[in-house]
Amino acid sequence: MSQDNKLSNATSKLSLNPQASEWKPSFTAKAFVPGAFSAPAAPAPAPAPAPVPQAAPTSAAPVAAAPAPAPPAPVQKEEAKPAPVEKEEAPKPKAAPKASAPLKAAKKEVAQAAAKLEEVNNDIEAVDDEIVQDLYGKEHINIVFMGHVDAGKSTMGGNILFLTGMVDKRTMEKYEKDAKDAGRESWYLSWALDTGNEERAKGKTVECGRAYFETDKRRYTILDAPGHKNYVPSMITGASQADVGVMVISARKGEFETGFERGGQTREHTMLAKTSGINKMIIAVNKMDDPTVEWDKARYDEILGKLTPFLKQTGFNPKTDVHFMPLSGYTGANIKERAKQCTWYNGPSLLEYLDDMKTMERKLNAPLMLPVAEKYKDMGTIVVGKIESGHIKKNQSILLMPNKQTCEITSIYNETEEEVDQAICGDNVRIRLKGVEEDDVQPGFLLCDKKKPVQTSTQYEAQLAILDHKNIICAGYTAVMHVHSAVEEVTISALLHLIDKKTGRKTKRPPQFVKQGQKVIARVETAGPICIERFEEYPQLGRFTLRDEGKTVAIGRITKVLEPTV
Repeated sequence: MSQDNKLSNATSKLSLNPQASEWKPSFTAKAFVPGAFSAPAAPAPAPAPAPVPQAAPTSAAPVAAAPAPAPPAPVQKEEAKPAPVEKEEAPKPKAAPKASAPLKAAKKEVAQAAAKLEEVNNDIEAVDDEIVQDLYGKEHINIVFMGHVDAGKSTMGGNILFLTGMVDKRTMEKYEKDAKDAGRESWYLSWALDTGNEERAKGKTVECGRAYFETDKRRYTILDAPGHKNYVPSMITGASQADVGVMVISARKGEFETGFERGGQTREHTMLAKTSGINKMIIAVNKMDDPTVEWDKARYDEILGKLTPFLKQTGFNPKTDVHFMPLSGYTGANIKERAKQCTWYNGPSLLEYLDDMKTMERKLNAPLMLPVAEKYKDMGTIVVGKIESGHIKKNQSILLMPNKQTCEITSIYNETEEEVDQAICGDNVRIRLKGVEEDDVQPGFLLCDKKKPVQTSTQYEAQLAILDHKNIICAGYTAVMHVHSAVEEVTISALLHLIDKKTGRKTKRPPQFVKQGQKVIARVETAGPICIERFEEYPQLGRFTLRDEGKTVAIGRITKVLEPTV
């Protein structure tokens, strides 16, 4: 019944007979209201041509159709139908802009969502920094003290440890007494870092000393590099683990000149620091309290004038990468607190500058890379090194390369010898390993991620810059290579291309030889497999130094790791 009611309601305004076998619309009706029957009417326009509705309003069209036989009559009646249908279809083109309006709104919503997502990501990054701060404490920075022998590196390091409270007054007084008894009264501060009897007796650092101190803002590891030219390999090991370099220069008359002239360690250490990946350098002009200097600005400016062009030539930008400061390592002036005696220097003290330095970029989420610097046996195998990328956790399973041995981390010790559960990129750590013997580990081996192990090979292509060599270098030349913490004897098996200094283009023909000042791409071979990567991917594992006869011959970067020779 309800269906009939709907039917009658729908056709109430039209003079239609619902009981009729055929629907015949009344042309006397004022309007055609399709209502519930609009759906069956839709197919009618398909046979009708587009111009027919235009003919509908003209009276000539039905008159012309009148003499036609009976069949055209229903066609005419059906032609009336498209008129209202067109009325219904007419809004359809208008509906298109309505559809585009929601499209614009949707685009706007997407843009707003993207902006919100960016905000959330920024928040997450900020939170990540906070989490890292909470989990791992203050940011950790490795500093290497380098410079010519007797420039005052160890004395300055010892004084920093005393001023920051890492070495107490009683211990310092004991060092002072012992040094006085040994006739080395002014050396007592350096004894905080030079712990060996040989080092104390000679007053020379032999191995790269390690110490730790902390300020309100950051944690620091001091790497005290030896200044004597016989111990440059130890200096390279220290520099390869550092983030910031402190070049200690003696302002005393004659001492600066000795260190800076050709063959002095000031030049070589600066070059080796740059090759080891140190991009920030602090030039500490030490011994300003000496009777020959007495905080003289003219002497300080003279040293700056000689050093600046050399630093620029080495690859440092004096404006952004280098900071000069006068200080006294022995008296402690301008180390923690600013020197009152130095009225012409308005800059920060050494520790103030280190605290305010820009944050280091750390590869926390990159695959683990930890070159082994030292190893020894103590209730298991202990390895020492700096985490170059990634992070480690206790009980983590890792891979030792190039041996391809799987081992497990059982303990992690930080700089203060405290046991910790985890350590991140940039930390200097001692790790106890399970599953590997001490004899199977050598300095230069690398602890890495099992999923992405480091490349190992016995040959590679590298770009070399020849710095200091009297004779020509040909294929077959042998030298000692220092790459990260590894020291390996290598042979230049082939010279491939010379590089033009001005244009940077490579020659097609391989050169017969290279000499000082030239750049060359060469194939280098090693006796055993070493852990290396391309410089573009891992700079710390892709840069190296070649040394021969006690001096640095060339610096280089690895451009291609080749398949190892069998």
